[in-house]
Amino acid sequence: MKFSESLKKNKDFQIIYRTGNSLANRSLVMYKKENGLGKNRLGISVSKKVGNSVVRHHLTRLVRESYRLQEEHFKCGYDIVVVVRVSAKEITYADMESALIHLGKLHDIYNIS
Repeated sequence: MKFSESLKKNKDFQIIYRTGNSLANRSLVMYKKENGLGKNRLGISVSKKVGNSVVRHHLTRLVRESYRLQEEHFKCGYDIVVVVRVSAKEITYADMESALIHLGKLHDIYNIS
C-alpha cells in the first residue's frame, strides 16, 4: 500500500500551477508534475466561488476520500493538485470518484490493473 502526503504550502501549489500539466473535465481540473519522490503528494483547492465553508469542506473530503480509495491505482512520484469547479457543487461521491479517475487516466497516471 502506498502512502501519500498533502500539499499545504502556497509556494508548492504555485510551482505546480506554473510548471505542471493540466487537464480538466466538467467537475475538476487536475495538475500533475513529477516530484522525484517515491510517493504522491496531493493538494486540493476549492474556491470561495463554489460555496460557503461547509460546501467547500464537503467537496474537499469527497476528493480526498475518492483519492484515498483509488490510491493504489495511481502511479507514484507525482505532485497532484485537484481544483474543484463550481459545477461540482452538487456532485455525489460516485460522480466525484468517476471524475478523479477520468482525469487520472487522461494524465496517464492511473493504472487499471
